Amino acid sequence: MYRSLLVLTAALFAIGTDSFVIAGILPDVGRSLGVGTGTAGWLITAYAFTYAILGPVMAALTTRWPRRTLFLTGLGVFVIGNLLTAFVPNFGVALFARVLAGLGGSMVTPTAIAAAAALAPPERRGRAISTVMAGLSAATALGAPIGTAIGSLTGDWRITMVFVSALGAVAALAIALLLPKIPNPPLVPLRTRLAPLGDRRIGMGLLTTLLLFTGLYIVYSYVADGLDHVTGGSGTTLAVLLFVWGVASTIGTLGSGHLVDRFGARRIINTALVVLVVDFALMPWSSAHMGTAVVALIVWGLCGWGFITPQTHRLIGAMPSAAPMLTGLHSATLYVGVSIAPVVGLGALNWAGVRWLGPIGAALIVLALGAAETTHLIIRRHQLAAKPAPARVNTSAARS
Repeated sequence: MYRSLLVLTAALFAIGTDSFVIAGILPDVGRSLGVGTGTAGWLITAYAFTYAILGPVMAALTTRWPRRTLFLTGLGVFVIGNLLTAFVPNFGVALFARVLAGLGGSMVTPTAIAAAAALAPPERRGRAISTVMAGLSAATALGAPIGTAIGSLTGDWRITMVFVSALGAVAALAIALLLPKIPNPPLVPLRTRLAPLGDRRIGMGLLTTLLLFTGLYIVYSYVADGLDHVTGGSGTTLAVLLFVWGVASTIGTLGSGHLVDRFGARRIINTALVVLVVDFALMPWSSAHMGTAVVALIVWGLCGWGFITPQTHRLIGAMPSAAPMLTGLHSATLYVGVSIAPVVGLGALNWAGVRWLGPIGAALIVLALGAAETTHLIIRRHQLAAKPAPARVNTSAARS
């Protein structure tokens, strides 16, 4: 079982690396394709939006496909999309290539998580899912910094995209050789997958995630320019900083579960959001010096990614019967926020400049905090309404 889980983890590592690596090489990509850094940010949007929106759709449309066939097809499309990105002659074709890569990723990720659950016995299912999901966390800690460093050391961002393609190809080969046959999941129509969106508790909770990750990734999308005061334009130094951020993100992801069990989801969510507001509001000053920039990145990684577990806990607690669908919707919403962020950031760049992306992100995180508290109140009201009324005592019968 563990060999199969590692194979699936490798696939998510490749897909996660593709999600985060473009930001580290974005200025070079823009110069090569003849567009500004802000416009080049659309490449992040094209991948993340396709990946987010088509995830539930492809899961519904491919339910009857053999799992190995689905994995190999998705990774094949992913590799082709990244190779096309690596050798495109212009920006328009690059956008299409990013959409293609996002389509491939959307075919693999939800299926990999479901396959992990199917491969494990019930008592080990949670650990199996977390093992596979660790591929996405590892992509922030290792994949994106390595890809950024490759682009810097070779002087060619296209080699970075070849590196991502190679990761996908290796994962596909491992799946072809090592993954056992996995039974197909029950057929779940797309309408059923999206049904929880009609519940106010879920809708407001997902709005919290959307606002937060839009605010966070306004800064991340243009991180190469935002940290140029401390990197001096060195891609290798930027890769080291992204590695620090990625390690903090992984620690935040892994450590937040214990904190939720001890203190509850609401306290962890609100604490993370308040700390992030302060962190991002101070970025015009903290990003100007190496020491404070490192601290800001660590706080961002710990709190930003540490938000995911308590938020997922809150959503599943509100509607336990829809847990698998809520997990998918939450992941999709997160990546919608990632995809919107470069577009919002482009407007902010033109209006205020790269130094003020942090405070603009902080404003969105304040809105996320308001949405989080509103979600809590809606859930609490629903719980009180669902409690049975105390039984009335028949006083006359009692006296008799």
